Amino acid sequence: MNCAHCTSDKIVKNGHRKGKQSYLCRDCRHQFRDKPQPGYTQEVKALCVTMSLNGMGFRASERVTGINHNSVINWVRPAAAAIPDENYEIPETAQLDELETFVGQKNKIWWWTVVNTKYPGILKCVVGDHSRETLKPLWPVVMGWACFLYITAGYKVYPCVIEAGDHLVSKTAMTRVEGANCRLRHYLARLHRKTLCYSKSVEKSSSAT
Repeated sequence: MNCAHCTSDKIVKNGHRKGKQSYLCRDCRHQFRDKPQPGYTQEVKALCVTMSLNGMGFRASERVTGINHNSVINWVRPAAAAIPDENYEIPETAQLDELETFVGQKNKIWWWTVVNTKYPGILKCVVGDHSRETLKPLWPVVMGWACFLYITAGYKVYPCVIEAGDHLVSKTAMTRVEGANCRLRHYLARLHRKTLCYSKSVEKSSSAT
């Protein structure tokens, strides 16, 4: 290390300022601190977000790039929040299903997903436990569509909110929503069935979508 003022190499430590090591030049008595490490470029941040979108877990991204996984998480979270809701056609027939995964110490949670039977893509999604309470924030939106038919696999919560005449229980008619959930498991490492990639909170699991 050399003095930033006279380039002398006669440098000694001189306490801390604002939590950072301070140095003193014995020749010119100049005091200085190490130059702060430059931050990551937008290109690097975008690369890490893209890796997450393509199915890599945060720790896998850390192993590839050498960037701490917490930094990657902090970049992915606002990127996910900034994505606007897509305009979609209100479905005549909707399929509803629950996808099981884990958070924290492998505590079970479910992703409740809704799709249009005619078109690919998830229209709405909510993350939480397997109770009616989790469905509450999602259901007013789904009911507002006034679909001709709602198709489920028969989980006990649905008859509580869907009128019998509008409800079809049929596992063979669930191909659209099951395909959407399958793609979620494929592209998101934390949803792979045989994986060590689990979210540490419901918020992180939800933001991954």
